Amino acid sequence: MKQKPILSIVKIGGAIIEDSIALKTFLEDFSAIQGPKILVHGGGRDASKMEERLGIETQMHQGRRITSAQSLEVISMVYAGKTNKTIVALLQSMGCNAIGLSGADANCIKSHKRTGTEIDYGFVGDIDEVNTDHIAALINHFCPVFCAITHDGKGQLLNTNADTITSAIATAMSETHQVNLYYCFEKQGVLLDIDNPESLVKSLNKNYYKELLDQGVIAAGMVPKLQNCFEAIDKGVHQVVIGPNTLFRETSTNYTKITAE
Repeated sequence: MKQKPILSIVKIGGAIIEDSIALKTFLEDFSAIQGPKILVHGGGRDASKMEERLGIETQMHQGRRITSAQSLEVISMVYAGKTNKTIVALLQSMGCNAIGLSGADANCIKSHKRTGTEIDYGFVGDIDEVNTDHIAALINHFCPVFCAITHDGKGQLLNTNADTITSAIATAMSETHQVNLYYCFEKQGVLLDIDNPESLVKSLNKNYYKELLDQGVIAAGMVPKLQNCFEAIDKGVHQVVIGPNTLFRETSTNYTKITAE
């Protein structure tokens, strides 16, 4: 059987995007990854700051953003504009031929407005389809950089969790590629004590995750992140790792590997 080509898919978020030095360090390491690669980014903290400046209340529920019409305008401006193009420009300066995208571009990611929940999340999208043919064509020539915006195919943009977008792309592309999926943020990985980097969990399976969840050790934004990690593993993604912005350095040993068993 012919071996599938390796595809690296990386999500960057958290405080790294806000820290110009940490972001540059990460992008230098990312640009050096050999073979086809895809970058997905959030930007929620910058969006929240912009909302505050504009007098718009930021609403969250269990680590997920509630997106009003006003909030969607800000998010689209920050995610698909400033943050996306800053990252693309930096990657170009490092010799990585990046192209900035939302899910609407090339019809790459379609979603529908979330309904049927007790909480009205507003203009939040749940993913229906990832266009693997178009993404496969892109990675032959460019490094796609996706922001956390999708569309419904009817002209409506939707705010979609960047971790979920990353997992969905990874799962879809695993049909034709050996996908290595990485979530990079400001912590060393999954921590038993969020303020103590020495409490790093090196390996996390479903049973241990449920145990930590029941104990309240894992909460807020880490919950949807890990849910996406386990879903990706279950659906054929080869490897899933959570770690810091220095994850791709040869000397890096601090990260959490997600395993099914």
